[in-house]
Amino acid sequence: MQKGNKILIVEDEFIVANDLRMILKKNGYEVVGIASSVSQAKTIIATTKPNWVLLDILLKGSETGIDLAIELNKLELPFLFISANTNQGILESVKETRPYGFLTKPFREKDLFIMLDIANERLNSENKAEEPKIESIENRSLKNQLIGSSPALNEVLSQVELVAPTDTSVLLLGESGTGKEKIAQSLHQLSLRKQQPLVVVNCAAIPLSLMESELFGHEKGAFTGAQNRRIGKFELADGGTIFLDEIGELPLEAQTKLLRVLQEQEIDRVGGELPVKINVRIIAATNRNLEQEVALGHFRLDLYYRLNIFPIAIPPLRERTGDIEVLANYFLAFYAIKLQKNVTAFSAHALANMQAYPWPGNIREMQHLIERTVLLAKDPVINDMVFTEYLESKLKISDFSSQRLASLEEIEREHILRVLESCKGKISGPGGATEILQISSSSLYSKMKKFGIKSDFY
Repeated sequence: MQKGNKILIVEDEFIVANDLRMILKKNGYEVVGIASSVSQAKTIIATTKPNWVLLDILLKGSETGIDLAIELNKLELPFLFISANTNQGILESVKETRPYGFLTKPFREKDLFIMLDIANERLNSENKAEEPKIESIENRSLKNQLIGSSPALNEVLSQVELVAPTDTSVLLLGESGTGKEKIAQSLHQLSLRKQQPLVVVNCAAIPLSLMESELFGHEKGAFTGAQNRRIGKFELADGGTIFLDEIGELPLEAQTKLLRVLQEQEIDRVGGELPVKINVRIIAATNRNLEQEVALGHFRLDLYYRLNIFPIAIPPLRERTGDIEVLANYFLAFYAIKLQKNVTAFSAHALANMQAYPWPGNIREMQHLIERTVLLAKDPVINDMVFTEYLESKLKISDFSSQRLASLEEIEREHILRVLESCKGKISGPGGATEILQISSSSLYSKMKKFGIKSDFY
C-alpha cells in the first residue's frame, strides 16, 4: 500500500486501535480517524474520504464490521479485516464481502504491512484490468520489493515466473535477510490464487504447546481454555496460499501432522471428530540445510521430499555484487525522505567499501545499516560506512580483499561460544544463553551439536 494513503481504523477497543494508529503513522501512513461503531465510521468516511478502511468485526452498537463492509462495497471503498474472531460462520460472511485481506489478532507488524502491500497490488491490478507481470516487482514498495538486475536475481525471477501460475509446492532456500518472504509474496501475486488469502506462518515463533491449535485450529472445549472454536492458519488459507516461514524449526511431531495435510489435503482440528477438506498451495522457506537436518534426524525425509518439489535458492547479497549500488541508492533515497534528512549520495569510497563487504546479514543488514547511517549523517554525501562490530574487530574495512573472510557458520559458532562463556554454560532460564540468543533450547542444542561445541569449550 502506498505511503500517504489515508486510512480509517474501525475498532471498538481504543488501546488496540491506538496501537494500530501509531504503527501505521510510524511507517508513513496517514490515519484519518478511529471509529468504534458503524455510524461513527460512516460520518468519518463522509468528511475525510479515506483510501482504505481497516475494520474489526464486532463493534459497538447493533451493526457489525460485516454490515459496514457491505456499505463500503457500494461506495467502492477498499477495506481489510483485522479481527480475533475466527468463528466459521462469521468467516464465511466475511469472505462474501470480498475484503482485500484478513489478518487475525494478535499479529506481527511485518504481517500487517505484508497484507497492506498485497491489498494494494490487488487493487492496482484490478484498476488496470490486467494480469500482474514479473516486471512489476521492481515498482513495489519497500516492504515488498526485489531490486536489481544481476544474473543471480534474474535467474530467481525466471523461476518465480515459471512456477507461480501452478499449484506446485515451492521451497525457498537461502540465508536470513535475502528476501525469501518477498519471493513468497511474488509467487502468490503471480498465481491464479492471488484473489484468495496469503497466510504467513512463522514456524519458529509458535510455542510447541500451541503449534497444532495455531496451524489446524481447535473445537470448543478441546482443552482447558478453549472456550470457542478457533480456525487454524491452514483453514484461513483455504483457496489461497500458506507461507510456512522457517520450516526447519518445526518440531518433529508437527512435521508428521503437516505431512498428512500435504498428502490428504485435509486437516484435523484439535478435539474435532471429522477431518476438514482444504485447498491450499504450500510455499515453505528455510535458512537451514534441510538435507543435513534430515541426516541428523531433525527433519523428516518424506516431508522434505514433499516440500522440495520446486526449490528456489535465493542468492546472498555477496553473490549479487552488481545489485549492491542500486540497492544502496534505493535505501538511501527512501530513508532520506522518511527521516527528512538532506542526504543525497554515497562517495566512491563508501560504495567501494560496500562492494567489498561480505554482508553476512544480506539485504536486511544493508537496509538497517543505511537507515542508521542516514540518521547519523551530517553532510549530503556519505563518505564512511560503520559496519558491524564483528567486522571492526576481525577485519579492516579498507582492506577486505587481502584477508580471509570467515564463513557464516564460523561467525555463528564463535558467537554462540562467546554467549556460553558469558553465561558460564547456563543454557536456559533468566540470564541463560537461549534468552540472549532468542532461540529455543532445542535449537541451541542442535546448533551446539552441529558445530561440535561441548562442555569443555566453555
